[in-house]
Amino acid sequence: MLRPAVLGLSLWAVLHLGTGAPLCLSQQLRMKGDYVLGGLFPLGEAEEAGLGSRTRPSSPVCTRFSSNGLLWALAMKMAVEEINNRSDLLPGLRLGHDLFDTCSEPVVAMKPSLMFLAKADSRDIAAYCNYTQYQPRVLAVIGPHSSELAVVTGKFFGFFLMPQVSYGASMELLSARETFPSFFRTVPSDRVQLTAAAELLQEFGWNWVAALGSDDEYGRQGLSIFSALAAARGICIAHEGLVPLPRANSPLLGKVQEVLHQVNQSSVQVVLLFASARAAHALFSYSISSKLSRKVWVASEAWLTSDLVMGLPGMAQVGTVLGFLQRGAQLHKFSQYVKTRLALAADPAFCAALGEREQGLEEDVVGRRCPQCDCITLQNVSAGLNHHQTFSVYAAVYSVAQALHNTLHCNASGCPVQEPVKPWQLLDNMYNLTFHAGGLTLRFNSNGNVDMEYDLKLWVWQGPVPELHNVGRFNGSLWIDSLKIRWHTSNNQKPVSQCSRQCQEGQVRRVKGFHSCCYDCVDCKAGSYRKSPDDLACTFCSQDEWSPERSTRCFRRRLRFLAWGEPAVLLLLLLFGLALGLVLAALGLFIRHRDSPLVQASGGPLACFGLVCLGLVCISVLLFPGQPSPARCLAQQPSSHLPLTGCLSTFILQAAEIFMESELPLSWADRLSGCLRGPWAWLVVLLAMLVEAALCAWYLVAFPPEVVTDWRMLPTEALVHCRARSWVSFGLVHATNATLAFLCFLGTFLVQSRPGRYNRARGLTFAMLAYFITWVSFVPLLANVQVVFRPAVQMGALLLCVLGILAAFHLPRCYLLVRQPELNTPEFFLGRGPGDARDRNDGHTGNQGKHE
Repeated sequence: MLRPAVLGLSLWAVLHLGTGAPLCLSQQLRMKGDYVLGGLFPLGEAEEAGLGSRTRPSSPVCTRFSSNGLLWALAMKMAVEEINNRSDLLPGLRLGHDLFDTCSEPVVAMKPSLMFLAKADSRDIAAYCNYTQYQPRVLAVIGPHSSELAVVTGKFFGFFLMPQVSYGASMELLSARETFPSFFRTVPSDRVQLTAAAELLQEFGWNWVAALGSDDEYGRQGLSIFSALAAARGICIAHEGLVPLPRANSPLLGKVQEVLHQVNQSSVQVVLLFASARAAHALFSYSISSKLSRKVWVASEAWLTSDLVMGLPGMAQVGTVLGFLQRGAQLHKFSQYVKTRLALAADPAFCAALGEREQGLEEDVVGRRCPQCDCITLQNVSAGLNHHQTFSVYAAVYSVAQALHNTLHCNASGCPVQEPVKPWQLLDNMYNLTFHAGGLTLRFNSNGNVDMEYDLKLWVWQGPVPELHNVGRFNGSLWIDSLKIRWHTSNNQKPVSQCSRQCQEGQVRRVKGFHSCCYDCVDCKAGSYRKSPDDLACTFCSQDEWSPERSTRCFRRRLRFLAWGEPAVLLLLLLFGLALGLVLAALGLFIRHRDSPLVQASGGPLACFGLVCLGLVCISVLLFPGQPSPARCLAQQPSSHLPLTGCLSTFILQAAEIFMESELPLSWADRLSGCLRGPWAWLVVLLAMLVEAALCAWYLVAFPPEVVTDWRMLPTEALVHCRARSWVSFGLVHATNATLAFLCFLGTFLVQSRPGRYNRARGLTFAMLAYFITWVSFVPLLANVQVVFRPAVQMGALLLCVLGILAAFHLPRCYLLVRQPELNTPEFFLGRGPGDARDRNDGHTGNQGKHE
């Protein structure tokens, strides 16, 4: 049954074409004109054995017929006739055409190429030093269809700077202007198609694929481009191989079998096949006969629409076939034009007139243009009427016509330039040419390519030959209608082609072997994170950030220091309130009873000064909580230890007085005690505090403490603290107080109290013991506690030291002042009652006798 596009033929044409009567279609492949365009089309195909056994430079015989090649030739003829009938393009001029068969073989395409370059009205190519004035028989060449042929003819025509516009050669190599200066094409280069294919794989998450190409320039360069595109997108090629072209006396089966065996071993589910139609036919023939597993095949444009591949028996069993085809304009008049040409070819009168009109084109040299074309039927060509490359041929003719129109400076009234145009003159107007064809505006870029959209096609089987359904498009970015895709898998599930599973959140890939897509998933440790799903290593957070394990981001570190609201600080503040309250209470009692014997025995004004110093020590602990600052760090040690020195210096005076009263003769004791009271006593206190002040000044100048932010001490916070630059200097600040406390302890430890007298030495002894216990415990505690709590340890040590001194020395005296005021007498505290002198002398005599 004829397709709808063919049903409009006249009944006469149908009857004559159906009988198989010879046609004169091959004679229509030539037409004279003012300027002739050459055409190279795959009208037939050579037998494999014929080319492989050539031993002489004779012409191969092309026996098999290619319907697509004929239709492309007719598209060129239609475009030429349209241009000749137009008044706005090349007015007053007539284009001709001379179309030849390439047989899809470079050796066959060379003969018509030589004919094109022969002198006009001649069959000879003359040798000249300068071909500027050389006028070949054709002005430009349309074709050939394949990259393999274009590489050969492109260099040949490039020497003569003859414009060549291909309608199907897409190899990226042809974009090189240095090698192919006169080559243009109305199809995008393979790089665009392969970019679309790589984005297709990326869109479906297929990163473990096989890449096969035909063993020719087209396949090898395509694989090279795809490898680079895949690597840039994180797609791994499990196996890359070349499919040999069918040749006579070549071990084709073994090589194809080896390629497919390696693909199956790699366990991939997606295969990119960038190959010619013949190589794809050989590959699928063996795949079908061997019943290999189904896969997703991403096809190149060369075989996606090939009848040779689509009509292969059992092709429906290979799996899902996807591929990209360029989108062109629909040539609605083309079907009717083909029908008209076929009808005229069956008309004997037309054929006879055509033979007389188109003589003299050296058919005796090239032979009949297409013998197979004269024996076709309507059904032979009807299937390819809507082939996507038909528009490319049509647009190629219009590009040359527009360039010629510009070269001749044509306008609505005609073309002023009458001198014949040379090919190199036409070429100058082809660069960056903008032209119109089929309602579209196209433009050659600097490499001679045009930018066109691609349609994503899917093979859908509804008969012996698949139909091509649109399921997406590519115009620089990919769009896919996934709902229209029918997969070969059960339940129509999208196939998965990955070497390793996707890593979970917070995991990175540890590559196994040579492929980045084969990996183990490794958790990111604390302090690092996964920046993107394709990361091979965890990214470390900056020093002011932190992250937990298996994180995908970092968090800002919060500043950590001994804050006022922390439980430890609140507890110490309660202790501070207690200590300061007791100091103030004791100071108040001492001031109230300043003239009493108890206060005088405790030092009088010096005792009050010591209590004031203890109050300042308590207040100094308020410098430790809160966020550290340089001023706080500098003030902490002097503000706490200098007042403590003042307190301890008052105790050393009392300890010395007690020692002298107990251990020295009365005369000596009275004489020396006078030096420990009054201005001399204050001088001792001042000297002690000056020594401590000097040590503190040296500490602050030589080794000043500094504010440090430690980013690694705590897992999620930044520790801000005051750091002592030298622990030796820090210890020397304590040296004065420790020395005073030690001397005080020695002066009171061995002293015996007299009966009926208040034991002043005992209070001082226990006060110094409290001091030593506090600060000896402070050293190991400070060394082992966390840095963040070191300020709290210093606060606690100072407060406990104050409380220890209060409890051992001042509070018992306060108790006597409040609860036992009757004991507040000179006899009990000052030892000035009757018999005191006698007891002192007796005691001294007894001691002297003991020594004797």
